[in-house]
Amino acid sequence: MKCFETELSGALVIEPKIIQDERGYFMESFNANEFKEKTGLSVQFVQDNQSYSSKGVLRGLHYQCGEQSQAKLVRVLYGEVWDVAVDIRPNSPTFGKHVGVYLSGENQRQFFIPRGFAHGFLVLSDTATFFYKCDNFYHRESEGGIAYNDPELGIDWPMDKESLLISDKDKTLPNLINARKVW
Repeated sequence: MKCFETELSGALVIEPKIIQDERGYFMESFNANEFKEKTGLSVQFVQDNQSYSSKGVLRGLHYQCGEQSQAKLVRVLYGEVWDVAVDIRPNSPTFGKHVGVYLSGENQRQFFIPRGFAHGFLVLSDTATFFYKCDNFYHRESEGGIAYNDPELGIDWPMDKESLLISDKDKTLPNLINARKVW
C-alpha cells in the first residue's frame, strides 16, 4: 500500500498493492494494521455503504456535524468518478479549500477523507459503483451539505453544468457561508 498526502491536511490518496496475473487480480482493500502503519491513523470503520449511479450524477457535498462527524475511505468498484473533499474544519488553515481525485475501477485508488470535511462525487463513466467505509454511523439529524456550485469554493467540476443529474435535496443546499451557521 502506498499513501500520498494531498494539499489538505489529513485527506489522503491510497494505492493498495495489487497482485495481478492472467487470472485477474487480488488486493486487500483495507487492512487496519497496514493502514495505521502507513498513515499513522487508527480508524475503526463501523458502516459500509455502496451506491450505483449513471453518468452525470453529482452526489454531495454532504457532511455530518458534531459528534456524528464521519471519516470515510472511498473507492470505485466499477466506472470512474471525480471525488471531492472540502475542508470545513472551522480553525483549519485550509478551511473552504477543496481537493479532487479521480477514482476508478481501473486505477483502484482510494481516498481517505477525515472528519470535518464535506464530500461529494461526480460520475464520469456511463455508470459507476461507489463504495465507502465510515467510522461513524449515519445520523439524519446531524446531516448537512454545501452547494456543489458555491462560488466561494470554486470547484471546477469536469462536466458541463447542463449534463449534471442532481437530486432535488442537493439542489437546495446552502453556500458555505450559510452552512457554517449550523455547525
